[in-house]
Amino acid sequence: MNKKRVMFPVLQLLVLALCLSTAAGSNISLRTFIGCAVREFTFLAKKPGCRGLRVTTDACWGRCETWEKPSLDPPYIEAHHRVCTYNETKLVTVKLPNCSPDIDPFFTYPVAIRCDCDICSTSTTECETF
Repeated sequence: MNKKRVMFPVLQLLVLALCLSTAAGSNISLRTFIGCAVREFTFLAKKPGCRGLRVTTDACWGRCETWEKPSLDPPYIEAHHRVCTYNETKLVTVKLPNCSPDIDPFFTYPVAIRCDCDICSTSTTECETF
């Protein structure tokens, strides 16, 4: 097998892994980063009748390029709005502590595998307009 053909895909994977770890790492300036990356996130999983449980997971994070320009035809604006959103996820379930006997103690949440700049989908993202 040709070593150059084997090394090129391996090199591509290493470069991709380095880019993703750099984007999600703590050395990057959060004010200037443009793009979408998987980043560690901690939240309090809770539901009525149970104590909360602090969970650390991976979530999508970032800023995506967006633009608007006036147009002579209705609706008089051409808009291109993309957000950092989930492209691939897996579901993880945890058991919440100290639940009442009549309460299901299990809490399921998504874990980001891959994130991309894309049109906002209300099925996976809170799409807010300003």
